[in-house]
Amino acid sequence: MKYLFLSFTLLFACLRAVSQPEHKQAPDGFDAPRAGIAHGKIDTVSYRSATVGAVRKALVYTPPGYSAKKKYPVLYLLHGIGGDEKEWFNNGQPHVILDNLYAEKKLQPMIVVLPNGRAMKDDRATGNIMAPDKVQAFATFEKDLLNDLIPFIESRYPARKDRESRAIAGLSMGGGQSLNFGLGNLDHFAWVGGFSSAPNTKAPELLVPRPEEAKRKLKLLWISCGDEDNLMDFSKRTHDYLTREKVPHIFYLEPGKHDFKVWKNDLYMFSQLLFKPVNPALFPQYTVLGQRAATNIRSAAYPQVMPDHRVVFRIKAPDARKVQVDLGRPYDMVKDEEGVWKVTTDSIGEGFHYYSLMIDGVALADPASETFYGMGRMASGIEIPFSGGDYYAEKDVPHGELRMKRYYSRQLNSWRRFFVYTPPGYDNNQQQKYPVLYLFHGGGEDERGWAMQGKADLILDNLIASGKAKPMLIVMADGNVGAGAFGEQSLRAFENELKTALIPFVESNYRAETSAAGRALAGLSMGGLQTLYAGIKNSSMFSSLGVFSSGWFAGRDELSGPQYSFIKDNAPAINSHLKSLWISMGGKEDIAYTNCKTMLSKFDELGLKYTYSEYPGGHTWPVWRNNLYNFAQVLFR
Repeated sequence: MKYLFLSFTLLFACLRAVSQPEHKQAPDGFDAPRAGIAHGKIDTVSYRSATVGAVRKALVYTPPGYSAKKKYPVLYLLHGIGGDEKEWFNNGQPHVILDNLYAEKKLQPMIVVLPNGRAMKDDRATGNIMAPDKVQAFATFEKDLLNDLIPFIESRYPARKDRESRAIAGLSMGGGQSLNFGLGNLDHFAWVGGFSSAPNTKAPELLVPRPEEAKRKLKLLWISCGDEDNLMDFSKRTHDYLTREKVPHIFYLEPGKHDFKVWKNDLYMFSQLLFKPVNPALFPQYTVLGQRAATNIRSAAYPQVMPDHRVVFRIKAPDARKVQVDLGRPYDMVKDEEGVWKVTTDSIGEGFHYYSLMIDGVALADPASETFYGMGRMASGIEIPFSGGDYYAEKDVPHGELRMKRYYSRQLNSWRRFFVYTPPGYDNNQQQKYPVLYLFHGGGEDERGWAMQGKADLILDNLIASGKAKPMLIVMADGNVGAGAFGEQSLRAFENELKTALIPFVESNYRAETSAAGRALAGLSMGGLQTLYAGIKNSSMFSSLGVFSSGWFAGRDELSGPQYSFIKDNAPAINSHLKSLWISMGGKEDIAYTNCKTMLSKFDELGLKYTYSEYPGGHTWPVWRNNLYNFAQVLFR
């Protein structure tokens, strides 16, 4: 028992040693002077700057109990475009915030240097602060900092001189400087913080051109911004890039605008993490707010997605008796005094998800979100950020067009429509013909599925730009061809519509290749069964078939039996016609997994050739987007 107690004591001590503030936001009184506590000292110092050719000033805060016999790490804390070395002192009172934190034993003793980040002879914030020479002076400060100020501080004070003992942070223009200088000089700084960073922040690819080096050298990278700050986009673009490149960092979102209320809170939070062991696994827990979901309508602040992929919902319905969010499972919402219902979900899987609001038992679309046709009706959709989703991101590459076309089907005696993706340059290359992929949705969806939820146009734009896919047309048509139950009759109707109406219309209205070598057919779930039915029976019409999250029903021999009989009698011909029968699945959690595996065993028995792959994620759009990304790369080669 004695040894068990000792083990728990040591474990607790180790956990306490990992820096993690008790609060996610500064408590009331954190910036108010307190009596009866020890205070640090703040002085003005002058140093000779060879960079500027002048004597320059800075403020230096030394902590309570400071001793010249000890060695201290150093934080360089930078001001905004309208300030100077006194801006933090006058408006942010960092000495008060830090004194209070020392009194609570929440800080590692450090020296804090507040320099003038406008490196020019007349470095006062007077006149036109946006004048080109004054803006340039903020960039020049990098040289002044590295070559003049840091050597001065390290010769004048008992400062540690290793990179792991230096931190740099700042607000607004100083936030941009901190990211530019800190991430650009990882041999000098291991701790970097940007508070509401201004447009002077470099593009992320320039800030962190070597992500692996940043992962090795950075102890902490902190990026924060108020939710009402117009400069949020500059912080978010950096966060998005770092997430994509898997560089550990804290993206701290908080209530507020572009002001010292936000920046004082940032200093309170950031300083507690410095010069201590940190656990990157805890980084997603720090933020107060989440990001607006990309699927929100233009002005909606909620839903918000937290870094750990929990989702915060809010809806005002003062007269409702019970409100839930149905996102994977029902979540009960709680009403506040103003009639606003709130809830935070569990962590939600990456990618696109349908959801509904349940208000007094009625499933409704969330008025704060975009709606999508899925689940057999219009439903809300939410996009959970995905670090591996770069292949469907909007990028600065040539873009094709997504067009909607109506046509009259004599097979179905009705007007119908499809969406068609035309690749970059389609309208300019009037003599060129393009291969066509006919791409179908799943049950409960329609021709909008691949165009909206599937992001097919962005996937192909990026593939074509990188040379990984051939320019092609993608026809995303409506696979709902009958009102009856899904079965042989509806599959036959689909086949007839495809062969006698859709394909002839496309080939007479677009510059489409008309040979089998220039046609491919694919679909997900129900669309996968339609592809199996029409594609294998008409394999001489197509060069490739793609079957995503689908398979003939294992327990419905009346439907699957005739398909296997056809394959048994025609396997050599099918194999010779198709360059690729590409079958993919969302792993064991995919509802079609068993059907698919049973079908593949039957294909093996019948000698039908295919390529099989799995991408984890179940029966969801993240899986199908990835399926299209991979399938498109093998087409028309």
